[in-house]
Amino acid sequence: MLSTIYSSGVQGIDGYIVEVEGTVSNGLPAFEIVGLPDAAVKESKERVRTAIESVGLDFPMRRVTMNLAPGNIKKEGPGFDLPIAVSILVASEQLKAEHVEDYLFLGELSLGGELRPISGVLPMVMSAARAGKRKIILPRANAREAAILQDVEVFGAGTLHDVICHLAGQLLMQAETLNLEEVFRQNNLYQYDFADVKGQLEVKRALEIAAAGGHNSIMIGTPGSGKTMLAARVPSILPDMTLDEALEVTKIHSIAGLIPGGTSIVTNRPFRSPHHTVSTISLVGGGRIPRPGEVSLAHNGVLFLDELPEFRKDALEILRQPLEDRQVSISRVSASVTYPCDFMLVAAMNPCNCGYFGDPSHNCTCTETQIQRYMGKISGPLMDRVDLHINVMPVKYAQLSDNSKAESSAAIRARVNRARERQRQRYQSIGVKCNANLSTTQIKTFCPLDSESSSLLEQAFNTLGLSARAYTRIIKVARTIADLEDAPNINVSHIAEAIQYRSLDRKRKY
Repeated sequence: MLSTIYSSGVQGIDGYIVEVEGTVSNGLPAFEIVGLPDAAVKESKERVRTAIESVGLDFPMRRVTMNLAPGNIKKEGPGFDLPIAVSILVASEQLKAEHVEDYLFLGELSLGGELRPISGVLPMVMSAARAGKRKIILPRANAREAAILQDVEVFGAGTLHDVICHLAGQLLMQAETLNLEEVFRQNNLYQYDFADVKGQLEVKRALEIAAAGGHNSIMIGTPGSGKTMLAARVPSILPDMTLDEALEVTKIHSIAGLIPGGTSIVTNRPFRSPHHTVSTISLVGGGRIPRPGEVSLAHNGVLFLDELPEFRKDALEILRQPLEDRQVSISRVSASVTYPCDFMLVAAMNPCNCGYFGDPSHNCTCTETQIQRYMGKISGPLMDRVDLHINVMPVKYAQLSDNSKAESSAAIRARVNRARERQRQRYQSIGVKCNANLSTTQIKTFCPLDSESSSLLEQAFNTLGLSARAYTRIIKVARTIADLEDAPNINVSHIAEAIQYRSLDRKRKY
């Protein structure tokens, strides 16, 4: 008998429907799986056989053939265990075909018949919904993640026995329900808050501008000045996540296997902080089977690179394309995939090797040549893609001992939300979501300068030796400063403040 069971796989960040066709025919006992299965899928033969026998059913002692269609896409991972098992039970007439025709199945089986969670559930369920499959059976640990989609019924099962009883109508499982508004309200909390930061008002102002416009930034300061502490709090002042953004982030984290069991959706902005020894593949993604890297895991959030000059040169240079295109394309023999990576870069570095150049309280032991060599580890083209250069000075004792409460992240985020809403309304016809994403042509349209502002910018450009990218970035930062002040146009004060955030350009020229 031929049975057809529906399942799903993942390619890139999108799911696709897989038809699991099974036959049980006469011949010597054998179990074959075709349709470009990887090693994990091939190994499912032993898991499925033992799981079926563990729940008290018979594994057919005949020739069992499974086909995973379409046959031109490589099938990866153990998530096909459950659909293969159900297909065998239907083909061997231990389950009726009409009981399973409305369902899509996902899940890994243990030898005892328990269902184990799998990665990539959300994009798989989304593909099922697009294909018109409205009932999904999957591991209980993945049920809340899948229940994000309101137009499908999700049944979380603990064992293969639970699945069989449900399909046979003996003991029905309850569909998982989820209130997305309640989930957003409860989970939209951050561990760190700017209210805990003493002093550093200038740095907080600069990071607020960065968050309001989606600008990349770099903090330069001595050891212990609080760069890492400040960076960890940047996600707490970014705009509130929309549902579409949360779904995008959840899909990527689901594929990477970073969704904790019982979690439904990622509601907080991601914060990724890879160590400076990170490889290029770990940073941008790749591998024999392409997987998302740190830049994609930071999508719609923050990628923090601490001790920036210590990163490998090839790792830093490979960031240039993702920073411009906001997506990463990975080509391998097995597949070509594209991952989104619309992140906000926050980097931190010391001003020199010893870390105390420019510190009034410590003597710098570096020579001018050593300082230039240290700064030269970061290429000009990469630095041109950073909008704000933020100087972080050590906190004074009077500021540390001040018991007054600093402004909270929630108060700052409220201003950032208002500035982003102005940008959304301004750019809704061209599909740009923040000032940092404006192209050169769009800058001319949406960021006109009056004569006084243009004159000041021309003077700074000639004096500091700015590049063309630095010129456009000053204008975009000025546009964000104007949005924070609810100003309809850029004026000279906005340009003047934006120029202050190009300190590394001045140091290079000096």
